[in-house]
Formats: sequence, structure tokens, C-alpha cells
Amino acid sequence: MAHSLSAKKRIKQNDNRRTTNRARKSQIKTQVKHFEDALSKGDVEGAAEQLRVLTKKLDQTASTSTMHKKTAARKKSRLAKKLNAIKNS
Repeated sequence: MAHSLSAKKRIKQNDNRRTTNRARKSQIKTQVKHFEDALSKGDVEGAAEQLRVLTKKLDQTASTSTMHKKTAARKKSRLAKKLNAIKNS
């Protein structure tokens, strides 16, 4: 257990940040599931809308320190690639 006041404060801050980061990552995972569900049903319009929402959420998460910008870009690229594959087939 921490003894100094600054170390105790640090523990609280880390705990709060961990909670926030986990919530953000969980929201992204949920959005990805919705996107993939729409793709599996063949709902191209719904999948495109889900991708739009997911892109916004990824950009917001990448703007904080929760996720690196290039990680978000890679996820967006892979999801767009899946959507384009369905559109073109």
C-alpha cells in the first residue's frame, strides 16, 4: 500500500483512467459486433451506417491516450475492406 499522499492520489487516478479506458474499448468491441452482424445478414446499408458510427468512435478513442492513432486507422481500414468486399460481390 502506498504511504505518501502523491502515491495514494496516483493510485486513484490510475484506477479512474483504467475504468474509462476499459469502457471505451468495450464500446468499440460492441460496435464491431454490430457491424459484423449487419455484414453477416447481408445488410450493406446497415453495415455502412455501423461503419460510420464505428469510425467516429475509433477517432474519438484515438484522440485520447486510450488507443494509438495508427491502431485505430488499422481497424478502420480492415473493417472498410470487409464492407467493400461485400459491396463488390
